[in-house]
Amino acid sequence: MRELSADIVIIGGGAGGFAAAVAACEAGRRVVMTEPTDWIGGQFTSQAVPPDEHRWVEDGIGNRSYIDLRRAVRQWYRTNRTLTPSAAAHERLNPGNGWVSHLCAEPRVWHAVMMEKLRPHVEAGRLTLVLEHEPVKVEMRGDRIDAVYLRGTRDTGSAAVVRGKVVLDATETGDLYELGGIEHLIGAEHQNDFGEMHGRTDRADWRDQQGISWCFALEHRPGEDHTIAKPAAYEWWRSYVPTICREPGLAGAAWPGTLLSWTVASHNEAGKHTFPFVPWPHEPRNGEWEMWRYRRIVDRAIYLEQQAAQHPPHPDVCLVNWVQMDYWQRPLLGVSAADRALALREAREQSLCLLYWMQTEAPRPSGVGMQEGVGFPGLKLRGDELGTSDGFAKAAYIREPRRLLARTMLSESHLGTEQRRRDGKPNMDFVPPGMNEKTGRLGMGEAFPDSIAIGHYTLDLHPSCSGRNSVYVPASPYRIPLGSLVPVRVENLIAAGKGIGVTHVANGCSRMHHTEYAIGEAAGVLAAECVEKKLSPAAVHASAERVKGLQERLAARGVAMRWPWEG
Repeated sequence: MRELSADIVIIGGGAGGFAAAVAACEAGRRVVMTEPTDWIGGQFTSQAVPPDEHRWVEDGIGNRSYIDLRRAVRQWYRTNRTLTPSAAAHERLNPGNGWVSHLCAEPRVWHAVMMEKLRPHVEAGRLTLVLEHEPVKVEMRGDRIDAVYLRGTRDTGSAAVVRGKVVLDATETGDLYELGGIEHLIGAEHQNDFGEMHGRTDRADWRDQQGISWCFALEHRPGEDHTIAKPAAYEWWRSYVPTICREPGLAGAAWPGTLLSWTVASHNEAGKHTFPFVPWPHEPRNGEWEMWRYRRIVDRAIYLEQQAAQHPPHPDVCLVNWVQMDYWQRPLLGVSAADRALALREAREQSLCLLYWMQTEAPRPSGVGMQEGVGFPGLKLRGDELGTSDGFAKAAYIREPRRLLARTMLSESHLGTEQRRRDGKPNMDFVPPGMNEKTGRLGMGEAFPDSIAIGHYTLDLHPSCSGRNSVYVPASPYRIPLGSLVPVRVENLIAAGKGIGVTHVANGCSRMHHTEYAIGEAAGVLAAECVEKKLSPAAVHASAERVKGLQERLAARGVAMRWPWEG
């Protein structure tokens, strides 16, 4: 068995793990980082989800390294692709021009840029990457993690053990917590557990986990037939009407019809919304939000090669991550390995069923130059941008991990606009820059004195495995407290991703790309501080002087720990 040791061990190479590795290596620490896929980047790359970000990121508000990463992605396109002059000159180039994100770029480009950021540390011997390996065992010595055992995900006969002075959990599902018997939470809490407005009113429910999604990419070839074989479960999914519903007093509405439909549940007065689907080469009506361009990752119109016969044309590429493919039939956490594998298989099957429905039965829109009828047989799975041969992401998109029982638990009371206004918290009539007076009174989140990051997104909980519908309510721009990264007991563990100390409800906005990245960067700096000064994370958190020293170190890196308007 291969044995590895380092100052800092990072288990999980997603957005948080990547940011932690860069920060720790730049602090001069030796780092081992593991990752179950062959790509670094998690949500950005192997899960193929264009970044859901806060609305002020384009104004440069956020961690300096994150703003630099976004800038490097744009520069990659200018350097490696032949863009039209207007596209190349656009300061805020959006390569896919998807309307959900300011930077809908190809997952393979995010991966290439991230790997280039890691390259000097790998070459210098500071960073060892162990790709295609997952944790299978955690060996504890008292209240410390002594070793993490790994198994190959592609070559299951490959095995390794890693040891470090400090261990970071940056996994997509909080794997180390379960393997090490480390205190954590899964599912949804009762309202009274953390005093949350949108907590459950009946009981805590471990099955109340947000659905997962297996994303895929499509191009459209009109006049061709790329219909896939009919999936075995198609007839079931074709007629499936979700029985999912809202609890009394909670946001959400009963489902308006079959799941495979362009009409989905919504939080408007009607309780539903119909999104048209207008694939290239047709164009939607002006101002119309439609699904082809929702998360499009390649906009062929930005490429000069489209006019050059010697170059193969770039196709428009749509990244499919829609609620119609949210899988909530079985939970992913708190179950056996066999049940977890079954849930992943069924999630992928559901995505295939959605595709088959689109190819064969989905209504075509009227008024956009398309022949009326049903089905888009020219839709073709495309894996180039996702690094796969089958057009599917390398891994399922996981919104909700196991969540650490931490010294501070981030909850709706700290960031939920409605709850904070109800509870009489200060500054709740504040309108952040760029918001309007009518709908933009988001207020301010809890001003944690031990803040190590900031984040913002609507509190967005997807339908869950317990049968509870989505929650979609405003959130205040918030801070992430250092205490949410530090376990209540284990001495050398730091949360470095989505699995911080956060409730099920608050995870609805803390799970986004930019926040996970910021958490990871802070975790990497904290880990370096602990190694250098021979301190535990809890010892840093317990001392106001040490917290201040850590924050000064973070500030020197350009880490945002408060919003500019907070003073």
